Amino acid sequence: MGATGSKLEKTLGEQFPEGERYFGLENFGNTCYCNSVLQALYFCVPFREQLLKYYDNKKSVVEADENLLTCLADLFSKICSQKKKTGIVSPRRFVQRVKKENELFRSYMHQDAHEFLNFLLNELVDILEKECNNAKSSPEGLSSLDKVANGSDNSLANGVKKEPLVTWVHKSFQGILTNETRCLRCETVSARDETFFDLSLDIEQNSSITSCLKNFSSTETLNAEDKFFCNKCCSLQEAQKRMKIKKPPNVLVMHLKRFKYVEQLGRNKKLSYRVVFPLELKLNNTMEDSDIEYSLFSVVVHVGSGPNHGHYVSLVKSHNHWLFYDDEHVEIIDESTMQTFFGSAQEYSSHTDHGYILFYESHTSTS
Repeated sequence: MGATGSKLEKTLGEQFPEGERYFGLENFGNTCYCNSVLQALYFCVPFREQLLKYYDNKKSVVEADENLLTCLADLFSKICSQKKKTGIVSPRRFVQRVKKENELFRSYMHQDAHEFLNFLLNELVDILEKECNNAKSSPEGLSSLDKVANGSDNSLANGVKKEPLVTWVHKSFQGILTNETRCLRCETVSARDETFFDLSLDIEQNSSITSCLKNFSSTETLNAEDKFFCNKCCSLQEAQKRMKIKKPPNVLVMHLKRFKYVEQLGRNKKLSYRVVFPLELKLNNTMEDSDIEYSLFSVVVHVGSGPNHGHYVSLVKSHNHWLFYDDEHVEIIDESTMQTFFGSAQEYSSHTDHGYILFYESHTSTS
């Protein structure tokens, strides 16, 4: 531990960011799926800051029962309050809580990092919403817990909620998609909005995130057995359907669908396709009138040739440096190394380290 720590500190020297901590996480037997996602979230600075603010407020409000949110806040607080700049922290309490809350993660089998991320964000939101709802019965607790959940005022008027609760987790990760369907007979467009915490993208060989997003928003024709019931025509009609991003999130998380069920094999197969992900990204193909720009700050990488075994590591950007996190091990890497995680141009390759979950932060999200 000391050698790794001192090596990283020596490499950065005087460039070591003031107040920052670079700590590996202990692995408790196939918990790399959890460690890699935790590192990505830790270096999502707006999320980390809100979580630590929650932790401070929570301590001053009431003695809270332990849950996944308090365990995560405790872990992040433990990392950032370390006296040393580098080293290893044990996330034992958090991992035990994950296993207690969800039986899917109780075994020592290989788990899916994307499933874990989804479970974690939704669980955090549920906890915050419950805390805010419970506070209704306590006039004193309402104002303080409301701040804890929201980070801003979303108060109740005469006991009636004015709008759906928007927690600080929503403020970081939630975007809105619009599903538009145009009837080809009467040209009526019907639109349905839905929220998302991440986008799952189909991938193709030798493609890019930009082309994946373009395909995500491409127009699909509904005909034959897939005709659309048009309310204006009062009958089934041919229609065109497309998905667009209506409101982009501050933190855009994209999951590359690298695991695909192959009927001939009767099982899932890993797609090692080469998918280029840029360091800077615009959403021109999926949004109208969008000048929003995103910067890549983390990548969860799946290492291995199949879906049911392998390993997860994460790449994170912190203060203009890229770091490689592999459980307990942390090292600095050159930005040019990022392209080695795009995937393989040939189907059979000895290189199995492929970008799986991408985290982009909007240039305005810190404001």
